Amino acid sequence: MSRELAPGAPEVDSDHPDAPATDLRPIADAVENAGAAGFVAVGDRFADDLRYLSRFGGPDRDYAVVVTPDRAALTAPGLFDEQAHREFVDGAPDDGIAREARTENQSDPAGVRAATVLDDLGDSDDDASTVLTPASVPHDAALYLEAAGYELASTTAVADARERKTEAELACLRRVQAVTCRGMARAEAVLATAEPADDDLLYEGEPLTTERLRREVDAEMASHGVRSAGNTVVGAGPTAADLHYTGIDQIAPGETVLLDVSPRGPHGYYGDLTRTFAVDSDGGWERRAFVAVEQAHETALEHVEAGVTAGSVHEEAAAELTAHGFRIDSSEVGFTHGVGHGVGVSLHEGPSLRADAPLEPGNVVTIEPGVYDPDTGGVRIEDLVAVTEKGYERLASYPVRFSPVAPE
Repeated sequence: MSRELAPGAPEVDSDHPDAPATDLRPIADAVENAGAAGFVAVGDRFADDLRYLSRFGGPDRDYAVVVTPDRAALTAPGLFDEQAHREFVDGAPDDGIAREARTENQSDPAGVRAATVLDDLGDSDDDASTVLTPASVPHDAALYLEAAGYELASTTAVADARERKTEAELACLRRVQAVTCRGMARAEAVLATAEPADDDLLYEGEPLTTERLRREVDAEMASHGVRSAGNTVVGAGPTAADLHYTGIDQIAPGETVLLDVSPRGPHGYYGDLTRTFAVDSDGGWERRAFVAVEQAHETALEHVEAGVTAGSVHEEAAAELTAHGFRIDSSEVGFTHGVGHGVGVSLHEGPSLRADAPLEPGNVVTIEPGVYDPDTGGVRIEDLVAVTEKGYERLASYPVRFSPVAPE
């Protein structure tokens, strides 16, 4: 099958950036400033905080990362000794933290092993008993740590560190976003070559569905080494007003087709891109909504720069949509969500663009205004940008257009 792309898809580097090593100094400093015995995070390969801290792609069995002011240890799961050493120790940055992979007592629960590491790494002259943990520490791990004599205190140190991306993290985000654009270009090419026939769009002689379009997007990204995270949103007409629609629906001429593509790269970082198209539209609500959202998108982007209050970006977009006659105070009709959120090793992380805190250089956020009517359709336009001192960097560019354009 031909895999032609609509114009505007960026070129993609043939090599994936390696997962960047994480500087543990902010975590170590939090421990020192709190006068704590250490920091402990527990989880498996699906726990984003753990993946960020360790860069360890181990199994779906719990392990722990323990950090003190000058040392850190990963409790390697059984059969993963070499991988834990290679990814956590060998790949360590020069942050002044001595790392090790612990391989003893691998049948013990992760919380028990974490307590043992704390006992071993602690200063014998220090009677500190407080342990910092993320708020999401597993309950059983918390009980094991408390049974070992440690008092737990929640910290936002990991979440705070994740909000400001390093240049190595930005390289990962740029590449996965470029592949995301390639997936979007494939969807646009399919829509542009589909033929209206009564109430259907025909593609290769068959009625085009949201599922067929989703498969085309996911296959294109997979050909560049990036897999769908099972969350490729494609809605048409009324289902385009469903913010996270992943079902099957027929696509009809004239209605909005909303695609929100957010795959996860092999390095663990997400892309995020949304475009809305209409095939053979005669205008009406669809066109009016598109014009309003496009202007709100541009207005919000113009407001992004370091020092600007995050929530004010949302307010700028909302004001623009209000000026075009769309509601912003409804849970179902109009602008029904925030204008953006942080993206990294989680698809949704800090900073929120409804927060009171100022944006900082290195923040990576989506800008995604939208308007919706469950009886008619939905329109959303989204780009992924990095905040800079004087504005923003679009991590990959893709055209904004209402009518899909055929491959050149």
